[in-house]
Amino acid sequence: MDIIQVVDAVLPAVRYGGTERVVWALARELVRAGHRVTFLARAGSVCDFAEVVVRDDRPLAEQIAAIGGDIVHLHEGRGIFTDEERAAMKLPSVTTVHGNVSGEIGENAIFVSRNHAERHGARTYVYNGLDWDEYAAPDLGGFSGRRYFHFLAKAAWRVKNVQGAIDVVRGLPDGRLRVLGGTRLNFKMGFRFTIPPPPCVRFFGMVDQRQKSFHLRGSRGLIFPVKWHEPFGLAVTESLWFGMPVFCTPYGSLPELVVPEVGALSASASELRERLLQWNAYSPRICHEYARDLFNSQVMAERYLACYERVSGGGTLNDGRSFACDTACRLPFCE
Repeated sequence: MDIIQVVDAVLPAVRYGGTERVVWALARELVRAGHRVTFLARAGSVCDFAEVVVRDDRPLAEQIAAIGGDIVHLHEGRGIFTDEERAAMKLPSVTTVHGNVSGEIGENAIFVSRNHAERHGARTYVYNGLDWDEYAAPDLGGFSGRRYFHFLAKAAWRVKNVQGAIDVVRGLPDGRLRVLGGTRLNFKMGFRFTIPPPPCVRFFGMVDQRQKSFHLRGSRGLIFPVKWHEPFGLAVTESLWFGMPVFCTPYGSLPELVVPEVGALSASASELRERLLQWNAYSPRICHEYARDLFNSQVMAERYLACYERVSGGGTLNDGRSFACDTACRLPFCE
């Protein structure tokens, strides 16, 4: 199959780039399976296993038609096209909705968790997978040498709730927290200033893959008290890969990802704190193997291929166009 992957970003990702990492892993796995992939991406993108076509100022449908192929997979928008755009594109298409969006959703939209799909009135989803060969090998020999917990997300996003993670660890007798993904003072999403944390909390800013692996190999667990409906949660699967449990709120996809064997769910800081005291009761090997087996790029690619084949054969992925609702509400997190 000849597949166009459309992404509004530079590939590969260097620092944060969660969506870009997923798209990259998907394309590599499709090529491994014998398919041809072309990226339509921003200037500066490079790839040694697939062709890259740089996006320009022409309408997107026109650029897609100029490449040609069997199907186009978009990683932006809501999967809605006018009749004129469909005619210009000349290819069947699917669209992965990676975030929480509002408004009408196309009939061939794909979401990234069951909860994510259901909240948008749809039924088709594919869990994000990663190419674990790109990650450092975890230390599964136990928890000796693990001295701190970590928070992994864009700290400037209030719904990610870095302050909640600080509040949880503040009450622990030996609680130390490394914040990966932001600084105390941030102007990128409006003025953000985190209340001065205790000395046991350190901010490391945006980290690249090597730095992230270094920090996660020494962590006792992920504290992830988000205050919104999390669409998926790559921070969860990346942390599990390194053999550590996850302590998070029960919102969005998180009850699907965090089963009792690998972590705990609660919207209460005090309850999460109690569970953190038992961090070394979890098995590093079980956490690692759970992420390795369920959230890898091969499983993801196989599920996307099933979607491609259905749409290429004239089928649709959802019952019809649907509407998102209540996607950006702030959810509670209390002591």
